[in-house]
Amino acid sequence: MTRRLLPRPRLSLFLFLIWLLLSNSVSASSVFFGALLGWLIPMLSHRFWPDHTHSAHPLLMARYLMVVLMDIAVANLNVARLILGSPKKLRPAFVTYPLELDNDFAITVLASTISLTPGTVSSQISDDRRYLLIHALDMDSEEELIRGIKRRYEKPLMEIFQ
Repeated sequence: MTRRLLPRPRLSLFLFLIWLLLSNSVSASSVFFGALLGWLIPMLSHRFWPDHTHSAHPLLMARYLMVVLMDIAVANLNVARLILGSPKKLRPAFVTYPLELDNDFAITVLASTISLTPGTVSSQISDDRRYLLIHALDMDSEEELIRGIKRRYEKPLMEIFQ
């Protein structure tokens, strides 16, 4: 019963708090309107949201996040060096990356991680969800790029979500 009336309680609370912050007021009308939005938006949109994806490994998630943040910092420096150095020496390329993940949410996290890391962008996923097309700004070896993504991102995501 509660799930039907409040399909996404955390989202409702988040929307309510965001509304209060944006309105910069805790008047009765702001609280009422924030509560109304916090209830109405999840109520109207819950059918479009995927099923909940849970992870029983919060420590693995924290470790994954640390690896990603470190990789983003290092990649920022590498891309700056490449661009400020000699852009003519860049070797951009597209790579078809074979996916082992079968969880849609985990694939989304992987694609987002690749796009967040400077120098690489996830540009397309195959219809059968078995391949991800990645653009690399400067690539030495296709095999090395694939091995690095598998080791640093995909394997940990498999442990976290499957």
